[in-house]
Amino acid sequence: MFQKNGPLIFCGNHRTYLDPPLIVVTAGRDMRFFAKEELRKNPLFAFLGFLFRGIYVKRDSKDIGPLKDGLKELKAGGCVGLFPEGTRNGMEKNEGGKLKNGAAYMAIKTGAKIVPIGIVGPAKPFSKNAIIYGKPIDLAEHNLLEKGSEEKASELLKAEIVKLSETKI
Repeated sequence: MFQKNGPLIFCGNHRTYLDPPLIVVTAGRDMRFFAKEELRKNPLFAFLGFLFRGIYVKRDSKDIGPLKDGLKELKAGGCVGLFPEGTRNGMEKNEGGKLKNGAAYMAIKTGAKIVPIGIVGPAKPFSKNAIIYGKPIDLAEHNLLEKGSEEKASELLKAEIVKLSETKI
């Protein structure tokens, strides 16, 4: 489905706590996922974070350590996953809102392609849901590899995620 080698950034809308493990299992690539620091307090999520080599982010912090970890993973040819809205249900709650620019920044710095993901269906247990992967976005093809292109790249990514997340299942 995706290139077997080389850096990829998986980005989707975020609705439930099951989204990260489902993406890790279905993507067909080993990846590290960005997660909020608070998840370490829950034994189950702490275990999953350890198992999937989570990259923990302190919200509203100026700590660039997690960003450096993500860049290091990508430069080594690996994959990272994140939810660029920064919260669950962010795109659904805030239609006009912007994505955080971390994915775009990392793609610009490393040349990694970004795989948009739409997670579709009711966010309820035992209901039919789907994870829909879009075509990887190569920012070079959109002339968005220049420093300062993060906003435009994030807008492109958001449009793709929203389109995928509106797919009927």
